[in-house]
Amino acid sequence: MRTLVWLVAILFLISAVSIIGHNVKRKPSISSINPSVGSPGDIMIISGQNFGETRGSSYVELSGSRLTASGYLAWTDTQIKIILPSNIQDGLVLVGTSAGKSAPEFFANEAGIPVAVRPDVQTTIPVIDSISPETAAVGDVVTITGSNFGALRGTSSVFFTANRDITAGAATNVPVIAGKQSDNDAEKKNEFIAASETDYDYEFWSDTEIHVRLPDGAADGTVYVQTDKGSSSTKKIAVNFDIGQKKYSTKRTYIIQVSADVANAVAASDATVTLYVPRPPVTSLQPMVDLTECFPEPLIKDDKRLIIHQKQLSQLGSRKQRFTQNFVVSDYTMTSNIKSQRVHEFTDKKRLLYTAYTGADQLVPVYSSTVDSLRQLILGNATNPYTQAKLIYNYLIANYKIENTVRTGNVSVLDLPSLKKGDAYDFAILYTALCRSAGIPAVPVSGILVEDNSISRNHWWTEIYFEGYGWFPVDVALGAGLNYKPFSPVDNPMSYYFGNLDSQHVAFSRGWNEIKPSLTGSKIVHRPRTYALQSIWEEAANSTTSYSSLWNDPVILGIY
Repeated sequence: MRTLVWLVAILFLISAVSIIGHNVKRKPSISSINPSVGSPGDIMIISGQNFGETRGSSYVELSGSRLTASGYLAWTDTQIKIILPSNIQDGLVLVGTSAGKSAPEFFANEAGIPVAVRPDVQTTIPVIDSISPETAAVGDVVTITGSNFGALRGTSSVFFTANRDITAGAATNVPVIAGKQSDNDAEKKNEFIAASETDYDYEFWSDTEIHVRLPDGAADGTVYVQTDKGSSSTKKIAVNFDIGQKKYSTKRTYIIQVSADVANAVAASDATVTLYVPRPPVTSLQPMVDLTECFPEPLIKDDKRLIIHQKQLSQLGSRKQRFTQNFVVSDYTMTSNIKSQRVHEFTDKKRLLYTAYTGADQLVPVYSSTVDSLRQLILGNATNPYTQAKLIYNYLIANYKIENTVRTGNVSVLDLPSLKKGDAYDFAILYTALCRSAGIPAVPVSGILVEDNSISRNHWWTEIYFEGYGWFPVDVALGAGLNYKPFSPVDNPMSYYFGNLDSQHVAFSRGWNEIKPSLTGSKIVHRPRTYALQSIWEEAANSTTSYSSLWNDPVILGIY
């Protein structure tokens, strides 16, 4: 009997030790947080162990408050990604699970901390000696002389102080100093804007001299050059706003999920399906776009316009594979403040931006006889580009009815003049074509509208370019009375949406993205009138018998 009692006691002790050991082993542990000093809207990565493969009831606590559900971007056993809330304060960061709380790490709100950075003196970092001219208008060529710029531009960029309201969520202006910047620090702080490739701003690049156009969205301040070796010191530059200065305000940050499902595949063993997922572009209105989560691991995720997935169909069979992307996108409201009487006809008609955005493409029927006749009817003898753009805008709104549902089937934007009605896509593309036909650079923009109930809908609008001023947004559909619930009411939509744009427009493409097939004889899927303007969405190998796919409209997971 005594032996049995001792045996039970030993077993109980072993069990208790095992349970205690199990609990201690699974207690979460933080090894690092990045950044440890940041601002609201920044993405924080918490690294460590024992977080659990899924969040479940686990949580992150910031400065004594638990993060709300929409703030979590990704959660694995060793890494958690979150977006810092607008009310973040200095304090402790910890992870809590059913096994207990981790030891905390300290976080500081950058707004209250002056940071002095020691220059990293290297002979390979770029150096600016001079800038000419020291005052320029948007679109003017600026010559930067110096050294260590690199013989070819590659991924190097020139950054200018951004024309943004820092009270709208951007960080205060901290000058860039000589030395290597981590994680593109200037961009992250939302205070600078890079010269644009899609606007053809880069005209010449050598190791000692750069010719770059002052980008749309730049303001009085500084300029610097960034290469893979680091960032130069800054030089001052002033911006000539003779035609007017835009105002960027009311910053909003969205967490957006884009997904597609592929299932029921019947194909040869080596057959593949390739998905071309649009990536939101970076613009002066949309300065921050970050891919925070992507599943499964894509074939290509660093392209500036696309995320490309490729999957062997034989691996799917009858089961469904979901492809998901989560983006964090920041948008601003833009108010034009343009001096219309100072707008002039484009003088530099050899400029690449002008030739690219006044010509026809597969999307914009510039040379159609319908467009040509309509342009002559609307414009008469008007020559001022602003006046021409406004006449076209007013005519479309006065003569055509906007439909709240998107047209489907065998339809064309050229139906609008005869049917006297059309959807937002029709209005945007026809407006773009008429402006281009008049010699006004114009680009159609496709994306989503985020309404006050956090529901998104596919939408299309236009941006036109005035020399010396930059891009000027025009949303004909909203001006014509498309049903829409903005966060803040607009008193006169027709007046407001000619030159102004709220921060509820999230762009997924600017202009037509012509994608070349990667396989000979492949089966191509094109999706017309959706949230991006591109030639291919899916491409299946010729040996594919059948499969089914479903592209889901973008979903808003959080708004900050």
